Parts: sequence; C-alpha cells; structure tokens
Amino acid sequence: MEANPVKIPERSEIMTSPSPKEGLLSRARITFTLGMLSVMTLVGFEAWATATAMPAMARDLDALSGYTWAFNAYIVASLLAMVIAGLRCDARGPRGSLVGGVFALAAGSLIAGFAANYLVFVSGRAIQGVGGGAIIVAVYVLIARAYPESLRPKAFLLLSTAWVVPSLVGPLVAGWLTDNIGWRAVFWLVPFFVIPPLLLMIPKLGALQGGTPSTAFARRVVAGIVATIGLVAIQDGLARASLMGIVEALVGFAALIVAGRHLIPKGALRMARGLPATIMMRGIIAAAFFSAEVFVPLALVETRGVSYTVAGLTVAVSAVFWSAGSFAQSRLSGDADRAPIVRLGALITGVCLLTLPLVVLTSLPVWIASVSWAMGAFGMGLAMPSVAVQTLRLSPEADQGVNSAALQIVDSALVVAVTALLGLFYAAAVTGSGATPQTYALLWILSAITAFVGALLAPRMRPSFT
Repeated sequence: MEANPVKIPERSEIMTSPSPKEGLLSRARITFTLGMLSVMTLVGFEAWATATAMPAMARDLDALSGYTWAFNAYIVASLLAMVIAGLRCDARGPRGSLVGGVFALAAGSLIAGFAANYLVFVSGRAIQGVGGGAIIVAVYVLIARAYPESLRPKAFLLLSTAWVVPSLVGPLVAGWLTDNIGWRAVFWLVPFFVIPPLLLMIPKLGALQGGTPSTAFARRVVAGIVATIGLVAIQDGLARASLMGIVEALVGFAALIVAGRHLIPKGALRMARGLPATIMMRGIIAAAFFSAEVFVPLALVETRGVSYTVAGLTVAVSAVFWSAGSFAQSRLSGDADRAPIVRLGALITGVCLLTLPLVVLTSLPVWIASVSWAMGAFGMGLAMPSVAVQTLRLSPEADQGVNSAALQIVDSALVVAVTALLGLFYAAAVTGSGATPQTYALLWILSAITAFVGALLAPRMRPSFT
C-alpha cells in the first residue's frame, strides 16, 4: 500500500483565532451564524428556483441541444473566482470575497433574466458563477476562522439546513412564476433577496480580516485561468459531438491537469492519503450527484409530462434529507476521522441513483423519483460536510483559504467534466431520434458508477500519521 505520511497540524496551529480576538469572535459568532444562514438560504433559493425554470428557458431560447451549458457556465466561471477568493481570504480575510460575490450573483441574475438569446443567458449564468464561487469559499473561511474545531461540524450542518426552506419554497415559487408569468421572473427576483442579508454581517467581518499573503499569488491566478479555459474546452468539445470536438476536449483535459498541479495539494491527482485524497473525494461525490440532478426535472417533464412545479419539487424535497444526513454527521466529534462516514454516504448515493431509471422505464408513480432522490441526498448530507470537516482538520490556518478553494475547484472541475460527458450522450440522442427514457436511464447509471468509485476510494482520506 502506498505510504504518504501526512502530519496532522497541532490544535494550536489550526485554532481559528488568536487569544486577543477570541472574546470578540465569541460575541460576533451569533451574528455570523444568522448572516451566514440568511445568505446561504437565499443562495439556495436562487439555485432551486433557477433549476426549476431551466426546462422552460431551454424551450423558449431553443437551447435543448446545449442544455448543459446553462449549468456548466455557472460552474466553469466559479472556478477562477474560487482561486482568487481563496488567495484573498488567506491574505485579507473573507469580507471582500463575500461582498463581491453577493453583488456578482445579483448582477448575473439580472443579465440572465433579460437575455434575448441563449449566449447572453449563458453569460449571465457565468457572472452568477463568479459570485457563487466567491461566496462559498468566503463562507468556508469564515467557518474556519470564527468557529473552533469542535463547532465546525455543526456549522456545516447549518449550511445544509439553510437549503431546506429554499428547496421547498423555491420550486413552488419558481414553478408558479414559470407557469403563469414566465421563467424570466425567477431571475429578476434574485437581487431583491440576496443583498439585504449581507448587510447584517459586514460590520462584524472586520474581526476576521488580516492574514498571510501568498507568495504564489500570480502563479495560482494564471493556473486558475488555464484551468477555466480547460473546463470551457472540455464542455464545448464534448458538446460538439465530433472528432474535432473530442480533440478539443482532450486538450482541455490536459490543460486542466497541468493547472491543477498548482491549485490542489501535491498528490491529489493520484489520491495520495490524507488531505490530497480528501479534496479529490469532494469532486468525485459531487460529480456523481449533481451530474444526475441536471437531468431529473428535464426527464420528468419530457417523459412523464409533469408540470415544471412538480418536476422541481421532485428534487427539491431532497434538501430536507440532505440536512438530515448533515445532522447525523454533526453528531461525530470534530476531530474524528471522516473516511468511514464519507464512504457510507457515497454508497447510499450510488444505490439511490441506480433506482432513478425505474421512473422513466416503467409506469411507477412519479413520486418514486422523489424517494430515490431524497435518500441519495441523505447520503450526500453524510459525505459532503464530512469532507469539508476533514479538510479543515488537516489544514493549518495559513492554508485554510487555498484548501477551501481547492475543495470547490475539484468539485467544479469534476462536476463539469462528468456533466459534459453525460451531455455528449444527451446531445447525440436529441440530434438523432430524440431523447428517450433509455437515454436518461443510461445517464443516471453512469452517475451511479461515479458514486461507487468514490466509495471505493474513500478510505484513502485517512492520513498516515507521523
């Protein structure tokens, strides 16, 4: 077995605040908690609502053949934002990235809502991605700096619960707006909701400012640009479904690998034990679940004829079960090894993805899809926060920003790559005789295989101690 010893930082190395600030942070922590809950709740509303409106947008803008770009443009653009946000958070604290991210998310929503064609819509989604990438890295660093190690599992539980109300309300609101007013109204609403909660936290974020500037800032930013170009090439190349497209995708994949060596811990690409494997696990598990999610509402609308509201609610109820899974992992100690719980979560998710084809291949009730998706989300609730907890546990304070960014970068890269690959099969079906129930079944089976790969590799998250 490969030996790659990893030294666990001493508790003194990863305590989130020096003693002079501890009292201030303790008093401010309730403000951070309320503000973080509000911001992530509204980000969650944007995610669920826009996902519900996507099928209507694709039909209106004649974009079914390039459907996955509506999702991947967000993810691709978020990658570079994550790189820069991680560096800025380590050097100056999370305030700038959080404020800039919220305003970028709002601006992108307006552009997407007023888009006259699919290219403008995708551009708006990309700007939304810049905002979303900056926000999530800033929130992770906020948790690392404002919460002691013992409270971090519960902090990530709060992030999960923040998605529960949006998952139930978002699709209902978005479905009603889409059916009665139009899909554009969903995007127009976002700025009115995401900006106000930010004002709650801004006065207190000064307590978390300061840090250590990276000596490799320029190199990491260049690597982030190369990785972003690589992701675009992968998505665009696979969408072309041609020989030249395959060549473009391979070039993009090579660029992504080269850039990744400067953005993620050494040894991550070979799943070295400890922190490198932990960060890679985030991408593997996320790719399995979210690549499948892209096609769930579309499949139900196209094959079962349900309304946009019902299709959105089918996946929306999963947030409750994701939160339940997150609650289960929060009962574990903050310094406990998370490899076993991540492996269990990946197995649960994979099994549930394998049951999704039953809804499109048989006459079983549509609500069966909700059950399958909800149980898969429970597995994700076990696994995803546990990966984050393990990452912060293995990270010294000076690297909390770049390692939090690395989590999101790997997440984005693998979600885009796997979703683009599935999009290749889907686009080929659309341009042929049209997508069939068998098409969607194949896509979900491939996603399930990805989850099982994650379960197989999860034990490598456990470091070798020195």
